[in-house]
Amino acid sequence: MRVLRSLAAFVALPGVVAYALPLLIVHDAALGPYPHPAGAALIVAGSALLLACVREFHVAGRGTLAPWSPPERLVTSGPYRFTRNPMYLAVATVLAGWALLFASRPLALYGLAVVAAFELRVRLAEEPWAARRFGEAWAAYRAKVPRWLI
Repeated sequence: MRVLRSLAAFVALPGVVAYALPLLIVHDAALGPYPHPAGAALIVAGSALLLACVREFHVAGRGTLAPWSPPERLVTSGPYRFTRNPMYLAVATVLAGWALLFASRPLALYGLAVVAAFELRVRLAEEPWAARRFGEAWAAYRAKVPRWLI
């Protein structure tokens, strides 16, 4: 049952934000004569990181990335050893990849808007929730691991 919840959360959240909406934005755009292979590399790298994050939430956290089925345990393993928000960095990487692949200004602006929304969500909702839910464990983790990469 938890596997289905994890899958549903993946499809509903990053699946829509990182894959469905960007493709809708450029649905009638051609790649042009010179698609940027670096864009495809970013999409693959971001997707791999995203899947690693979903796995950590499922295995280590015993929950999903969705607010309706949050992790039971604080996740500090895997990519979460390096940044408190690798899932959001993964989505941002995928979005940068789409923008570069299609050389699309609308996709780049969409990516920037999503990143700004992530920052607000992290500061205003997720971090206060984690502090209430995980107490001292969260405080220790927060002191040791950066919110982003720096």
